[in-house]
Amino acid sequence: MNIFDTVESEVRSYCRSWPVVFDRAVGSHLYDCDGREYLDFFAGAGALNYGHNPPDLKEALLEYLAGDGVTHSLDMHTRAKGAFLERLRDVVLNPRDLDYKVMFPGPTGTNAVEAALKLARKATGRETVVSFTNAFHGMTLGSLAITGSSMKRQGAGVPLGNAVSMPYDDFLDGGRSLDYFEAFLVDGGSGVELPAMVIVETVQAEGGINVASFEWLRRLEQLCRTHGILFVVDDIQVGCGRTGPFFSFEPAGLEPDIVCLSKSLSGYGLPLAITLMRPEIDVWAPGEHNGTFRGNNPAFVTATAALDHWTNENFSDAIKVKGQEMGDALVDIATTHPTLEATVRGRGMIHGLAFREPGIAARVARQAFSNGLIVETSGPDDDVLKVLPPLVIEPEELERGLDMLNGAVAAVASDRDVGSRSVLAIGGQ
Repeated sequence: MNIFDTVESEVRSYCRSWPVVFDRAVGSHLYDCDGREYLDFFAGAGALNYGHNPPDLKEALLEYLAGDGVTHSLDMHTRAKGAFLERLRDVVLNPRDLDYKVMFPGPTGTNAVEAALKLARKATGRETVVSFTNAFHGMTLGSLAITGSSMKRQGAGVPLGNAVSMPYDDFLDGGRSLDYFEAFLVDGGSGVELPAMVIVETVQAEGGINVASFEWLRRLEQLCRTHGILFVVDDIQVGCGRTGPFFSFEPAGLEPDIVCLSKSLSGYGLPLAITLMRPEIDVWAPGEHNGTFRGNNPAFVTATAALDHWTNENFSDAIKVKGQEMGDALVDIATTHPTLEATVRGRGMIHGLAFREPGIAARVARQAFSNGLIVETSGPDDDVLKVLPPLVIEPEELERGLDMLNGAVAAVASDRDVGSRSVLAIGGQ
């Protein structure tokens, strides 16, 4: 452990929550250098929907590398890229009647968002972008400008402009958030210029597992259509099947102008991001947006193999069944420990336990780790326990992990109750 403390930057974070050295990973499990097993309810922050080292993807990758396949290509044509584009078109886009051009903006999610920002401003000739409270879109400057977290924004070190934050669904009492937004659009005295685009997460993952209703999302899209604003969905963490269907916006019947994808797109944890756009918005000049690592061919190979999951019509149904089990189990946990005043949020296989008292979620996560379960927190005050297992987790593993989570919550609840009684006893003296 000494090498990390003495050489690596203080900016490191996840390793502080899980202070072991991990050595290998298979399926839904991680193993440290001492051989201890950990059940993974983190899934690489959503980058490992298909688990660690999935055999079919690993086989395709090893075969490609063994054949000296092209690994780096910028935006040159390669066999691997062509195969991925064909598979994406045939398995994902055409069956959903989605007519999108595909852009490779760079290797990460924030690259996909930055490309969307530049493209929307170029296509509309306008500068302002609207995002929402508790949004998270990335750590580069453009993405930070439309991110809600004050802690993350402060890291920029410079003013973050050309963006306006509006209230997300249920942020205001009575669900009046879109009335508020519409008033800003139509009132000439609002001080808000007509935006180039509105960007939204259908489920705010880092923001605290906030789930927008389909009705709210549809009205938001309609407001964009009415006022000539591009409607953009950031599906980086909750796309690629996390909520059930491939795209999280499908059940709401939305047709975004631009979609940002990354994280589990490669299916193997390899960096890969795309920005999807309607053809008429594709107004780029050649090379106007580029990047050295936008042609990650090994990731094209694993992404192509990962899309085979979506040729099985039962795959999405299985996600929904597991998601229902997760939600039911978390409701039982919250009900069993009423003193913690926890509420359940989520859709599909992304769920959260939101605790009213600060610090409880972090305590539960620490207890879970000591018991062999990896789970993280989210929300503006890290007040939500974020449950994010691989989509392919076996039913018995999911049940075991939920039992471990219940045990961690029970231990924290017991310690808290004992502490409260001690305080009362001292006060009574």
